Amino acid sequence: MDIHQEIDTRGLNCPLPILKAKKALAAMASGQLLKVLATDSGSLRDFQAFAKQTGNELVEQQTVGEEYVHVLRRR
Repeated sequence: MDIHQEIDTRGLNCPLPILKAKKALAAMASGQLLKVLATDSGSLRDFQAFAKQTGNELVEQQTVGEEYVHVLRRR
């Protein structure tokens, strides 16, 4: 997977990971991939809802230990 940008939101709680992702996606070109690293367990459902509401594609979600990795494709 060709990740174009990665943001680290580890240690931040809702809604900060979503807000930072929204800002990063706004600066990206259509089709580019954004990887978000998070430690907030609520981010799993938050990013699912965010993708549905914004039309961005949630390509992948992984749980790695106590961290959550989200990959979004800019619409």
